[in-house]
Amino acid sequence: MMSASRKRQRREWSLLSRIIRARGCYAMLAPFYILFFMFIILPILGATFLSFTDFNMLEIPAFVGLENYARLFFDDDVFLIAANNTFIFAVITGPISYFACLIFAWLINELNPKLRAILTFVFYAPSISGMLFVMWGFIFSGDMYGYLNYFLMSLGFINQPVQWLTNSETVLGVVIVVQIWMSLGTSFLSFIAGLQNVDRQLYEAAAVDGVRNRLQELLYVTLPSMGPQLLFGAVMQIGAAFSVSSICMTLAGFPSTDNAALTIVTHIYDYGNVRFEMGYACAVSMVLFVLILSVNHVIQRIITRVADV
Repeated sequence: MMSASRKRQRREWSLLSRIIRARGCYAMLAPFYILFFMFIILPILGATFLSFTDFNMLEIPAFVGLENYARLFFDDDVFLIAANNTFIFAVITGPISYFACLIFAWLINELNPKLRAILTFVFYAPSISGMLFVMWGFIFSGDMYGYLNYFLMSLGFINQPVQWLTNSETVLGVVIVVQIWMSLGTSFLSFIAGLQNVDRQLYEAAAVDGVRNRLQELLYVTLPSMGPQLLFGAVMQIGAAFSVSSICMTLAGFPSTDNAALTIVTHIYDYGNVRFEMGYACAVSMVLFVLILSVNHVIQRIITRVADV
């Protein structure tokens, strides 16, 4: 009988020969993996290392063990506020944005090609418009000339202007509304593409099996056929829900009133870009990284039960 070492050697030679035969494919994949390693893997490894150090970007990092994490969970009350705001933000905007992308994509997909192309651009435009959400600052302006205040005062709902962006009770709600408005982005396009690629013969077969209306088609044919797109959309929406920052800082200011619009990412920005406590900022970022991975894992398991992935 062949020894274990010889079997292992034969497997290694077989793997090497397959790599040599497919060297063209590996050569074309190499730029992606090199860039992925440089801009994804290395920063994650670097942030992990720095999270155990005291680093101010001027001196050599000093190893402090779990001190940053102990400070984060037991001494930083502002982080608890940021985490609470982030959870509220993610729980509201994540599902609403995800299902809004799916529903609008499904409705638009039923239209004729020209109208579908126009509406796709209209719905997708806010997500690529950069700082276009600044116009919401005029809508929610705290004086009587703010569009919302003027409208409500004209109808008699309020007697004096509401400070939407400086009132700690309203500012988070305003940011949530703006984020939902901007949420029809990449996920929306992926759902449109997934709907376009569903095999039309599946609908004919489903009709023979007893599917009678469009809602049943969506539940029993369309969604199970869009597994990869549903997973991709979930990953994108989870990342967007937990990483909001620029909207909060632009509309609510930095820092916001009573930290009412503070999120984990803006907390990272505070310690990393303002205070230059990079070790502590990396610790916060690693907590956010693990949180996003955990939520993403749970959501993926749920989606795999709905769609054939």
